[in-house]
Amino acid sequence: MRWLVFGTYEAQRHPRIAVLIEGLRSAGDDVVEINAPLGLDTAARVAMLRQPWRLPLLAAKLVRCWTSLARRARRHRKPGAVDAVLVGYLGHFDVRLARLLFRRTPIVLDHLVSAAGTARDRGLTSGGPAGSGGLKARLMRTIDSGALRSADLVVVDTAEHASALPPGAADRGVVALVGAGRDWFAARPTAPAFPEADPAMAGQSTPTAPPGRRLRAIFVGLYTPLHGTITLGAALAQLADDDRIEITMVGTGQEYAECRAAAASNPRITWIDWATSAELPDLVAGHDVALGIFGTTDKALDVVPTKVFQGAAAGCAVLTSDTPPQRRVLGDAAILVPPGDPAAIAAALRRLADDPDLLRLRRAAAGRRADECFQAVAVVEPVRRRAADMAAPAHRSRPGQSAGSAARMSPTRVSP
Repeated sequence: MRWLVFGTYEAQRHPRIAVLIEGLRSAGDDVVEINAPLGLDTAARVAMLRQPWRLPLLAAKLVRCWTSLARRARRHRKPGAVDAVLVGYLGHFDVRLARLLFRRTPIVLDHLVSAAGTARDRGLTSGGPAGSGGLKARLMRTIDSGALRSADLVVVDTAEHASALPPGAADRGVVALVGAGRDWFAARPTAPAFPEADPAMAGQSTPTAPPGRRLRAIFVGLYTPLHGTITLGAALAQLADDDRIEITMVGTGQEYAECRAAAASNPRITWIDWATSAELPDLVAGHDVALGIFGTTDKALDVVPTKVFQGAAAGCAVLTSDTPPQRRVLGDAAILVPPGDPAAIAAALRRLADDPDLLRLRRAAAGRRADECFQAVAVVEPVRRRAADMAAPAHRSRPGQSAGSAARMSPTRVSP
């Protein structure tokens, strides 16, 4: 297939789109990118909605980016020039421009996060039943619904997110895991540092790590309620008297100060404000355990975070919350603990520090699951299959138009 990847996405900040592009190319598809980065991450966009007087700045940036996108897209708008247009992550507005420019080409929207769900998670709007939550909540839902109406195929990351699509978009949904890029797999320690683990050895006393070597765990994130970093901070405080475990905490964000205050009694924590996307794979791979999410919000219960896929690809054992999507995707390749339970997090880390062979087993299991399921070419396959079905008809029209035009499109369903 011939793909045009389109929008104001930023692959370094949000690696999901980079994984999809890598997967398409690895599968042999022809991929052209037309990208004009907006220069605003999710936090900045949410901040603008908290401070509406800043919205003209967003509009001005968007106009400049869209002008560039429309100009560069001209030669790709000819009939048959591309088979499908993929609109990158945070493309709630970009997908409308794509629909305007490519009226007869299938539009694929990477809908990794909804505007409404992100706003609730970051405290911008209140929860509650549909239709509640005030003006800002209604605005977020309007943004989501408009984006979904503009897309022929809506890519989400979990079955929970697929089931949350509104009725008009549900039959256009497809699930594709977040996955990890090849740089994360390349960062994984090689043998003998990462040998195959023998399950029969777990729990035995023969050491596989140098005597006195500390267990090293790492968290990378933006400290939103989704991540449950206040819970994680409380868990690290419970480990204050255990000098066998050291922690690296990378990032800042909404609950950073509270997390740091909760963990203040532990002297074996290294706090790093951030690391570049180029630095992160080697930084994470230098640790034994990758820490996932531990929040109890609705959003926390419905996602498998990027850091989990990346940590597994880098060869770390994965410790994260026991939620339906994480249990389904990770299975026995991760250590799962109840959401919001600091004692369970602390106990799991102590158990890994107690038993080097168990740690080795868990690292090997995570690596194998990543090799089988989290590589880009595997992640993108459901999207390629559905997009190919849609691109096949010579004539098609926008979703939601006449029954006759809809009949010309291949049947759709939410892929598992």
